[in-house]
Amino acid sequence: MRAHGRGGSLLVVSAGSDAWRESIVAPVPYAASQPFTELAVLGRAAPPEAERRAWKESLSRAIDAVAGLTAVDGAVVMTGQLEVLGFGAKIVRRKTWPPVEQVTVTEPIQGGTGTLVHPEQLGGTRHFSAAQFAQDQRDSVALVASQDGRFTVFAWSERDNMVQAHRIEALLL
Repeated sequence: MRAHGRGGSLLVVSAGSDAWRESIVAPVPYAASQPFTELAVLGRAAPPEAERRAWKESLSRAIDAVAGLTAVDGAVVMTGQLEVLGFGAKIVRRKTWPPVEQVTVTEPIQGGTGTLVHPEQLGGTRHFSAAQFAQDQRDSVALVASQDGRFTVFAWSERDNMVQAHRIEALLL
């Protein structure tokens, strides 16, 4: 997502559940009639050593293909089992759910603590909509790569009863 330099969003949802659709404008512009499973199949297990180089190349191509979809306006929707369900998805607030007001931002820095902020302070529309998605779809994770190099993972925290935004670009150097 960061490599193509255009930013993007990736929503990781529960396999077998359509609840995520309540937070997406219907229809998804590029919905897969059948999930794209190449990445899932390649990710299940590494092959024997003799076939490993070809497997790594295939895995890299599949990752690049999925990452390239994030450059399209809207988010890529993928299951936790790495099956792509569609792309170009527009995130909206789930009906009857409140707007996200605050998130806890953390960074992978020793001794660092979380900071409460309004989601608009994290970035643009991608960040705000990803925070809303994580609040509305509490079993999902939303990842956002910014054009400026920032990379944020949004997830619901049961313990804190709010969305956590984990800034992880330092880990991706």
